[in-house]
Amino acid sequence: MNQLTASHVNILDFFWTPRLVTNARMAIFHQWNQLEETHCIDNFRLIAGQKDGFREGWFFADSDAYKWLDAAARVYASWPSANLKNCMDKFIRLLTNAQEEDGYLYTYNQIHFPDERWGNLMIEHELYCHGHLIEAGVSHFEATGEESLLKIASKAADLLVRDFLFAALDKSSGHEEVEIALLRLYQVTHLEQYLELARQFLERRGNARPFGLLLLRQLTRVARRRKFVQKQRKIYLLSHPDQKCLRLPSENFSKKPWNANMRWMVNALNGKYFQQHAPIRKQIIPVGHSVRFTYLETAIAMLSRLTGDPSLIPVLQKAWEHMVTRRMYITGGIGSLPELEGFGRDYELDPEIAYAETCAALGSLFWNWEMVLATGDARYSDLFEWQLYNAAAVGMGLSGDSYLYNNPLFCQGGISRHPWYQVPCCPSNLSRTWASLGKYIYSFSEKNLWIHQYIGNQTVINQGQWTVRLDSGLPWSGKVSVTLGMITSSDSILYFRIPSWATAASIHINGELLINPSEPSRDNPSTLTTASGFDPRLARFLPVQRIWSSGDVVDLEFEMPIILRHASLHLRGHKGKVALTRGPLVYCLENTDNAGLDIFHARIDRNSISAESAPALFGGIWILHGRTIDGNEFTAIPYHLWGNRGESKMTVWINT
Repeated sequence: MNQLTASHVNILDFFWTPRLVTNARMAIFHQWNQLEETHCIDNFRLIAGQKDGFREGWFFADSDAYKWLDAAARVYASWPSANLKNCMDKFIRLLTNAQEEDGYLYTYNQIHFPDERWGNLMIEHELYCHGHLIEAGVSHFEATGEESLLKIASKAADLLVRDFLFAALDKSSGHEEVEIALLRLYQVTHLEQYLELARQFLERRGNARPFGLLLLRQLTRVARRRKFVQKQRKIYLLSHPDQKCLRLPSENFSKKPWNANMRWMVNALNGKYFQQHAPIRKQIIPVGHSVRFTYLETAIAMLSRLTGDPSLIPVLQKAWEHMVTRRMYITGGIGSLPELEGFGRDYELDPEIAYAETCAALGSLFWNWEMVLATGDARYSDLFEWQLYNAAAVGMGLSGDSYLYNNPLFCQGGISRHPWYQVPCCPSNLSRTWASLGKYIYSFSEKNLWIHQYIGNQTVINQGQWTVRLDSGLPWSGKVSVTLGMITSSDSILYFRIPSWATAASIHINGELLINPSEPSRDNPSTLTTASGFDPRLARFLPVQRIWSSGDVVDLEFEMPIILRHASLHLRGHKGKVALTRGPLVYCLENTDNAGLDIFHARIDRNSISAESAPALFGGIWILHGRTIDGNEFTAIPYHLWGNRGESKMTVWINT
């Protein structure tokens, strides 16, 4: 399958367009201001000699700046503005002055340890930071055609090739990202050394032994270095009494189990936290830090696609299957354990402790997209949609300047949206994903076209072979219309995804009902159970082959009943509870809409629930309305909207 770039797809969608406008006009500038206020950008100015001061932030803070630059470039590709271009250009000039001659750019070492490099790869994220710099360079080149940032990125990548190609087995990154970056750079430059280094980084995983001893040595060095920096900071502040002491935002709140720290240590020492416990061809169970895991799987799928190595796909399919059936929440969120920020045991899916980091949902989107390109299986597009509208969309507030880091499914207080975080990885990751949304709607081959997501848009595909206008009522209505324009009529196949949530579907072509004899394959229900009650494996592509002509109109309608989903019996604490879903949306009870109702103990009358339009709420949404068994009314809103009206209480799982 071939794919489009986001800038080739003009999204015209009543649900998504306002969010993309907010992303381009508010969120991306808010994030830059936060990077300035927390002195992240000043760290580069210190190296460039443009400012005096002391370095601030985590040792991996550079990655937040690079991720913003990546997001800004992707935003600019579809929503160009002079202000954004000027901001990017100034930052690129600063990076040019901060980068060392051989390509190295990592402010923590450049400022505090100028003679040390690559010493603590599992912990200090040097390769992770360089990876995000490289990705930013690729995105900027694709958006502008300019090579200023691409040269910086290539210079950094060439250093990695010199230092890590054919290096020892322990020379791989503790946080996967550089592999994706090198593969993206290869796609732009076609230079084989980038592809080969990415392959070697991936193949080294799980082969460094004994890993626990290697990690303990690095942890000892990291602690020593941190102690040195803290001492230098005290000395600096004593000699600069007028210098204000910067306080970073507080850590995001999450409810932690009593043994969280112990479980982190065990997972770290055995390598699972870093996905270093086994070679990649033997990693068939999702473990460890959930963001790192999804980035690893994305990179492996990309490597398979770019090298034509099919042996990697079955491993990815097994890991995906295990995640969906045993280690994923009803929202599509992944990563059940705080502190570990990652996967727990099978069916360990406590809705209150749920970490479900926004970045993990985004990483899963990237992975699912690569899987559908590799296999053509609708299940991956279906999970992409579910996570997009629930586990990912919840991460950014409607105003664009407030965010959630972790996303529980049950909150009795303490969690609210914040303008920034001590580790602000999610805001810019959301912005770059929203800006790239258009690339995930279609794929195509020489003659055929696949429609993965029903998001309103206009586009031209394969040099004018297809001109498509798609109008969509999702996520509130199941009506979709596709209007085709073609240079010449063509005998081709259009593949329409029939979502797993659609209990029935109809399709009309130019007003005539298509009789479809092939119903979706439904295996024995016992083999289709999942931990959460949502199963994307029920989705399928409906192939329609005919002589397509310009002006053809395809009207699809998917039934969107309210579905009360039950969790697996293996999940503790879910007996007698349901999650309300309609179409691709998971709903929740928020106390803001249910004054006087104990949302955690109320029992709903399942026969009373109806879907209603609420034009005055959040700019116009559909809510679920019903009664409890004792006659009180309740209102459920889409999960991705909770927390937009201040701190509140919320639950997804509801008593019946």
